[in-house]
Amino acid sequence: MKKSIVPDKNALIEYLLIQRALAVKKARRDFWSFCCLLYPEFYKESRPYLKNLCQTLQGFYEDRIQKQILIINMPPRHGKTFTARLFVLWVFGQSPRTKIITGSYNQILSGLFAQQTRDGILTENEGVKQEYFHDIFPDTVIKQGDAAKGFWSLDGSEEKNYLATSPGGTSTGIGANFVIVDDIIKNNEEAANELVKDKHWEWYNNTLVQRMERPRKQILIMTRWASDDLVGRTLEKKADKCHLITYKAVQDDGSMLCDEIMTLEEYKSVISEMGADIASANYQQEPIDLKGRLYTSFKTYSGELPQFKEIRNYTDTADTGDDYLCSIDYGVTFASEAYILEVLYTKEPMEVTEPATAGILKKDMVNVADIESNNGGRGFARNVERILQQELHSNHTIVRWFSQNKNKQARIYSNSSWVMQHIYYPEDWRNRWPEYYDAMVKYQREGKNKHDDAPDATTGIAEKIGAGSAFSFE
Repeated sequence: MKKSIVPDKNALIEYLLIQRALAVKKARRDFWSFCCLLYPEFYKESRPYLKNLCQTLQGFYEDRIQKQILIINMPPRHGKTFTARLFVLWVFGQSPRTKIITGSYNQILSGLFAQQTRDGILTENEGVKQEYFHDIFPDTVIKQGDAAKGFWSLDGSEEKNYLATSPGGTSTGIGANFVIVDDIIKNNEEAANELVKDKHWEWYNNTLVQRMERPRKQILIMTRWASDDLVGRTLEKKADKCHLITYKAVQDDGSMLCDEIMTLEEYKSVISEMGADIASANYQQEPIDLKGRLYTSFKTYSGELPQFKEIRNYTDTADTGDDYLCSIDYGVTFASEAYILEVLYTKEPMEVTEPATAGILKKDMVNVADIESNNGGRGFARNVERILQQELHSNHTIVRWFSQNKNKQARIYSNSSWVMQHIYYPEDWRNRWPEYYDAMVKYQREGKNKHDDAPDATTGIAEKIGAGSAFSFE
């Protein structure tokens, strides 16, 4: 009879202890292993996007990604905030002298992030089944008596190590080697509010970034609500400093990012509940304003221009100091379509814009210039006419001033289709007139638009040669 082999209990225990020690050692140097050891039920090989996220964060930390700003776009409930919190823990384990500021859209959410991070360090090992931070980094300890929820220090550090804040919250008392901003936009209402997005940009650049010290690394983790949100503006203005990774709930091939977290059926259910636009922003990283914008397309031209029956100008003078003057030269074809030749879009004062407007009128040999007389426009028109005739010695342009007699928003909305179908822009108009381009492309059908000067002036072209006159000449 064959004798059964009974495993040696002591040998098994010794084997498990060795494996545990190896896993702890690996977790100290490898962020993905760190996450897997602490939360094996969430971080597992069947979720490769999480492994990619962890490896990207570690590569950013170790300067293998040679950019100053890491941008992570990721759908809800897929672990972006959870992973960011664990990354803060792991970084503190690498160096207790590191200083980190984290920010979220309000102090409650920011405080929760801070509390969970702090508690991850404070928690002692409660058993064999679950590893804790203290087992992996035993020398990284919260300083005694300095463990406030959102503002605390580590032993061995002469300064505060961690601050949790939000727009409008404090950022004093700590410098920062790392700034991590997580989901700064609360909802679709904020995504459509230009003033809120401006405040986010100013808070981030004028408050948080100003507190940075070497290595000055920034991590922006966001759902892409709006094309001009904090991420959008950062990508536009600091593109050479950014490394972007994007995760969509539904992949380009139709598969799901992680069926264990969200199935296709569940995604379709979400769309039916919250609407396609909001779902696309949340789960597909498609800014909601690109779907809610008034102008969905623009026609362009290149090469030789068609023959024009006349060349005209439409000028909307600035109503207030914060508004833009928008002056547009355009050629009118015999089919009554408009080809944009030049755009002057600026906040400069009238002593600058009057000669500048006269200059483009002469340059493009404009036949008729229509200038709004509202809010000082009549005096502006007379000065432009004087500069043309007396200083530029040009009698080619007839300058007329007029007053509008319709509601501005109603005019813009009712003529939007004509603008898209019959106005042609040069192919490089985005580069030639970037502020005007942004004002047109991002103008929202619904929501708070900070400026409407560009759509207003462009609508004037539609009214003049397309939908009929909506103003009277004086």
